[in-house]
Amino acid sequence: MNKSISKIYIASDHRGVGLKLYLIEMLSASGYQVVNLGVDDPNTSVDFPDVAKSVADAMIDDKNSRGILICGTGAGIMIAANRYRHIRASRCDNPNQARDDRFHDDINVLALASDDIDIEMSFIVAQAFLDSPFDNIERRNRRIEKIS
Repeated sequence: MNKSISKIYIASDHRGVGLKLYLIEMLSASGYQVVNLGVDDPNTSVDFPDVAKSVADAMIDDKNSRGILICGTGAGIMIAANRYRHIRASRCDNPNQARDDRFHDDINVLALASDDIDIEMSFIVAQAFLDSPFDNIERRNRRIEKIS
């Protein structure tokens, strides 16, 4: 467990509810403080931009937090999250990608595709995202500053 992470804010649209509830259970059991920002009913249709906004709003004043967002494809929610200046979201399907995206790009939000990822793999990817450091060197910081 990465003790430098204050909280994990997690949310999904209706298509990602099952995966989100599984991750909440697994991450909480691993010792993380997980904040569920909804939705919890797969029959409650919600627009993924609204879900991304809830996590972005929660993270704005909490620099040590991370986010996990889930929709059917992972793409829509990633695009919506990246509209916020303080968010760097990436859809990751395997742990190597999550490690690389953290190390090179300091992603602070993991986007997952509930339609495409195996439920057990989602936890492995989330662990890689949470446990991986950022390579805090000048060229990477310069690039992130340009994005922001």
